[in-house]
Amino acid sequence: MTKSKPIIIGVTGGSGSGKTSVSRAIFSNFPDHSIMMLEQDSYYKDQSHLSFEERLNTNYDHPFAFDNDLLIEHVEKLLNYEAIEKPVYDYVEHTRSQVTIVEEPKEVIILEGILILEDERLRELMDIKLYVDTDDDIRIIRRIKRDMEERGRTLDSVIEQYLTVVKPMYHQFIEPTKRYADIIVPEGGENHVAIDLINTKVASFLNHN
Repeated sequence: MTKSKPIIIGVTGGSGSGKTSVSRAIFSNFPDHSIMMLEQDSYYKDQSHLSFEERLNTNYDHPFAFDNDLLIEHVEKLLNYEAIEKPVYDYVEHTRSQVTIVEEPKEVIILEGILILEDERLRELMDIKLYVDTDDDIRIIRRIKRDMEERGRTLDSVIEQYLTVVKPMYHQFIEPTKRYADIIVPEGGENHVAIDLINTKVASFLNHN
């Protein structure tokens, strides 16, 4: 009997939308299955050829920031039950580090990131596409809290980055990908009804695979 291909669940939404909470809620619901998370953030382009000053100007919310060719190559390997060497991004040096993480293939792959639905080649690899839709006000509050507590940022720097880069990029590139989603989840991880429905759908995929 041939082994069926893994299931890929794409989870997207703006920064602070709750997409990571939704991804974790799906992940934790299937402890008896082989399941993995693959973050698009790991696939920011290598910038070692640029000066540090040039790297500081990187717009991480633009499609050009991501090495989708490598991400797609890795997803296709995982679909063929081949291990990958996932890159690690160094946010201090603003470029890809020399370290990689070996990821073994799994039955279920949760692919999470702000722009995973922007590339048609990636969309075509997904079985279920989710868009986590959360109000701008809630997203900026969550981002301020996260960046100040976890990344040591100042309030002013978070607000400036949000207004000059994050918000315009969200409306230009991320929000338009909502039309490609199979399921739109308002309010992210707090929406237990939507998460239960998604988990039921994933379970039916697993049972038929």
